[in-house]
Amino acid sequence: MSGGLYSMDSREFDKTLDLTQLKPYGDTMNDGKTQLSFTLPVSASEEATEAAKQLMKKMGFENPQVAFFKELAPGFTFFNCYGSCPHTVDITTIHVPKVTSTKMDMHETDDFIRENIGRKIVVIGASTGTDAHTVGIDAIMNMKGYAGHYGLERYEMFEALNMGSQVLNEDFIAKAIELKADALLVSQTVTQKDVHIQNMTELVEMLEAEGLRDKVILVGGGPRITHELAKELGYDAGFGMNSYADDVASFIAQEMANRMKK
Repeated sequence: MSGGLYSMDSREFDKTLDLTQLKPYGDTMNDGKTQLSFTLPVSASEEATEAAKQLMKKMGFENPQVAFFKELAPGFTFFNCYGSCPHTVDITTIHVPKVTSTKMDMHETDDFIRENIGRKIVVIGASTGTDAHTVGIDAIMNMKGYAGHYGLERYEMFEALNMGSQVLNEDFIAKAIELKADALLVSQTVTQKDVHIQNMTELVEMLEAEGLRDKVILVGGGPRITHELAKELGYDAGFGMNSYADDVASFIAQEMANRMKK
């Protein structure tokens, strides 16, 4: 096989790699070496260390070892463990839903919007609900962006408003109505007890109740957000780890142009 995901340099130095029986790599190909960290609600002791090893065995790891442990607080101990995973997966059969738009840089996106839309796209972004994290939405929206990828505020053909964190869904929608937003960006970092799913679902339901869902491009993003999850929750796209402003901007511009053709 060649091209895309399967064009891997590792095959050039070790011919034993079989992508239909893929397993973790540590020191040598196919050794299955894996690092796993977790916290047990017990005080640090030899018994606790043995418990960590036994749990690793029950998870299926061979030759489990505890490389490091530390009592974080009375009755809670953190473990850093190693073991060999005997299981494999066939990566050649795996298909993950992805955003299908063509990625463009800032200048290409601005030119695309001028040629295909003819006006600035109004975008509102926020970390909604109780989520107080702004690193993600700032990286996408703010002028300086992140890692050399300028945020939407720097684009000539985007009118971008970053509402910050802990924005109630109803306030988010009210601002969208006020500014006649074309696209809404929702950042979710806190995922404990699936609060991100509850919050993202509530926003979709509220947009539908206002008759606005089909009138805006709705995008979700965050470290635990995938395109597949976002689509399941009623969003147009989802952007997770290693996503930048140009990924989001390219999608919004192309999605809006496609809708205008219909």
